Amino acid sequence: MAEDGQKFLGRLRLGVNIDHVATIRNARGGIHPDPLRAAKIAADAGADGITAHLREDRRHISDEDIDRLVDEIDLPLNLEMAATDEMLEIALRHKPHACCIVPEKREERTTEGGLDVAAQHNHLAKYVGSLGDAGVRVSLFIEANPVQVAVAKALGAEVVEFHTGTYTDAHHAGDVALRDRELAKLVAAGRIAHEQGLEVHYGHGLTFDTVGPVAAIREAMELNIGHFLIGEAIFTGLDAAIRRMRELMDEARA
Repeated sequence: MAEDGQKFLGRLRLGVNIDHVATIRNARGGIHPDPLRAAKIAADAGADGITAHLREDRRHISDEDIDRLVDEIDLPLNLEMAATDEMLEIALRHKPHACCIVPEKREERTTEGGLDVAAQHNHLAKYVGSLGDAGVRVSLFIEANPVQVAVAKALGAEVVEFHTGTYTDAHHAGDVALRDRELAKLVAAGRIAHEQGLEVHYGHGLTFDTVGPVAAIREAMELNIGHFLIGEAIFTGLDAAIRRMRELMDEARA
């Protein structure tokens, strides 16, 4: 339930990240499984948007995938991207509904932690400004830290997405104290961001077991979930996995 009986600020949206459908495809090559088909299944199952990360090394989503998603899906596309000139050019060409700027390193298996927007303010300003001028909603993927929130606001971002990875990792490791501390940070950061006029999103590593407390944060407007749903789809099917996640989110908001 919302803290202190406060009402939620809006319907909680579910963005489904389809990156790892492409990871499976690329492991063998060819065209199967098709990320576009996954996006269409997600739409039918209750997703409110599709997220795809076009990485510099193209390890999963490809340029052709982005072309097809833009042309063939009706849901809003959230393009995750590094702050590079190549990615900016692609984003400005396609003009997706939103771009979430994320940290990216070639050696990492997945995005590790949030952007340090305070340290990278001067570098990020060009990308936030160019995307905003083109009418693209800009989100910054950050840690639940008041300083990062304040700098994201100063940069002109409309949205912040808080990294939930440490919270989820602590839960699955059985470290209750760390889990609760990290959840408290996520709650407090969401409140601060909302008070500063930013739209609040959360994402990274969320599962059936961990989504409820995050969905119950009253300022949360969107959750972005991918890897777990694609993994769960192996056992239950993608449609069923997304519908179950949607149910758990709705129960937390009830």
